[in-house]
Amino acid sequence: MALQVGILGATGAVGQRFIQLLEDHPTFELAAVTASESSAGKRYGDAAKWRVNTPIPNDVAEMEVGRTDPADVPDDIDLLFSSLPSSVAAEVEPEFLEAGYVVSSNSSNDRMAPDVPLTIPEINPGHLDLIEVQRDERGWDGALVKNPNCSTITMVPTLAALDQFGLDRVHVTTLQAVSGAGYDGVTSMEIIDNAIPHIGGEEAKMESESRKLLGTFDGAELALHDAEVNASCNRIPTLDGHLESVFADLKEDASPEDVAAAMRDYPGIDLPSAPEQLIHVFEDDFRPQPRLDRERGDGMQISAGGIQATDRGVKYNCLAHNTIRGAAGASVLNGELLAEEGWI
Repeated sequence: MALQVGILGATGAVGQRFIQLLEDHPTFELAAVTASESSAGKRYGDAAKWRVNTPIPNDVAEMEVGRTDPADVPDDIDLLFSSLPSSVAAEVEPEFLEAGYVVSSNSSNDRMAPDVPLTIPEINPGHLDLIEVQRDERGWDGALVKNPNCSTITMVPTLAALDQFGLDRVHVTTLQAVSGAGYDGVTSMEIIDNAIPHIGGEEAKMESESRKLLGTFDGAELALHDAEVNASCNRIPTLDGHLESVFADLKEDASPEDVAAAMRDYPGIDLPSAPEQLIHVFEDDFRPQPRLDRERGDGMQISAGGIQATDRGVKYNCLAHNTIRGAAGASVLNGELLAEEGWI
């Protein structure tokens, strides 16, 4: 029997991606959608300005949009996906958690909270055990799990593959697609024939979230990885796909061939939305490229290429689809992990 799921903030860009990814999902059945007060009570098809590149599912178009309030969500919902703005999520998500709901959230609030799992299933599935700490400390009957920022999730799988060589220091420069800012985030007059440096808040997220994802959990506390991470984040005029240039200093010698093999051989996970191979490594120095490679593995695979030696380690490029692997797809995959591990 399919698990019943709902989406908080279902009319926005990430909410629409959730709907696309949940259509015909083998484990989850969409049973509830919520949005702001202005959309509540409307047909979803009337409330949402649909922008995803596949048609809106007919059954979803006919669903009534509920208020983003536990009182408006059916009690038999097994899992909620949250795509709320972080300022709203910070107030609303605890209400759902106190009401006993399990929430897999893409919102940025609480990602660095010491009792909240920040999870990429292929990288740190054991961090889900923080839920027990979370419930003890906060008194919640529900559970909150976060996925990382879209730029962080592009880089961290490659760093996890390199950690066997002693990851010491990381410098990364990102070239991020406009969809990462939302439909109204960057105007055409700003971005056409242009590049915008320093995306507010993005650099700090990459620097802190990476260390949490690569950290270790001893059953009581989570220790951040001791690598130093420095990020410079930039917006460029591509629609989807974050391309990142990474410089990784390593404690042990590793050739480009060693690094390529470590990335290529990094294990995946057996979940419905997970790619068979987590990281695809290109031999071509001119790949990956956003337009050519963002859809690999249905948008869930990480691509890497251009691996070269430096005097302290290696440098390379990596890419992921920012609204699929970097947002809605990451939350869906976390939901699948929650189901697989018996948390729902």
